[in-house]
Amino acid sequence: MDRETRLQALSAFLKAKRAKIPPESIGLAPGTRRRTPGLRREEVAQLAGVSTTWYTWLEQGRDIRVSRSVLDSIATALQLNIDERKYLYDLTLESGSGATLWKEESPEISPSLKKIMNELRYCPTIITDRRFFIVGWNEAASCVFLDFEQIPFEQRNMIRLLFARKELRRLAVNWEHFTRGYLAIFRAYYGQYVEDEWYDRFLEEMKRVHPDFDHLWQQSEVKTAPDVLIEFRHAKAGKMMFHLTSLQVQGSADLRCSIYTPDPDSPTENKLKKLMERK
Repeated sequence: MDRETRLQALSAFLKAKRAKIPPESIGLAPGTRRRTPGLRREEVAQLAGVSTTWYTWLEQGRDIRVSRSVLDSIATALQLNIDERKYLYDLTLESGSGATLWKEESPEISPSLKKIMNELRYCPTIITDRRFFIVGWNEAASCVFLDFEQIPFEQRNMIRLLFARKELRRLAVNWEHFTRGYLAIFRAYYGQYVEDEWYDRFLEEMKRVHPDFDHLWQQSEVKTAPDVLIEFRHAKAGKMMFHLTSLQVQGSADLRCSIYTPDPDSPTENKLKKLMERK
């Protein structure tokens, strides 16, 4: 991501977060003359203790000097969570990791991680790299999602598959909610690895090929470890309920392990066992 692109990403993020704050949440009247949702720029500036002109320049993506202490004030004014704060700092302070740390070939999965993944027999598990290419999965994941073995590695990107494969669009009852969770993690990586130009090329491709991608991407959600209950409607097994736990694997490869645990109050695990027996 070059500096101009980084500043554009910062501008879009600040605008999106400002628009999501109801004026009444900070003691202001909603008002009838507000042309856009959320707070005005001058209100954010006042909350952060900076001039309206300076904050306007920051939100416009101008190349200005910013200190971490001022960013702390901006983050507080915009009610950012920990992940969103890190994203803000990565974009503004250029503290992300360099693209030189990346190897183009598929990262190696350690024997211990493979064993853990396979021991989770009735918990569909997917391992992705920091660009969201799928580098590992267990049998349960193949049964619930796709037979990833049949997909070439260069096409085996989870973000791309969520938009490109009809099976995955039909699988999640609330596909948008399911997809936003993955995009929130992807945006965290996007901010962390600001020097890796692959992300910009990938985003441009997704916006060009999949018109509904940009709408979800512009919501600017940032999370590193969502833990949510997801309802699937599997073509063969019917209704299935899973708790998604996303874990970052410690190590130089920067892998992520997404584990779908069957809801104990549902017949999901029994359905999955029968599905795997028929495979």
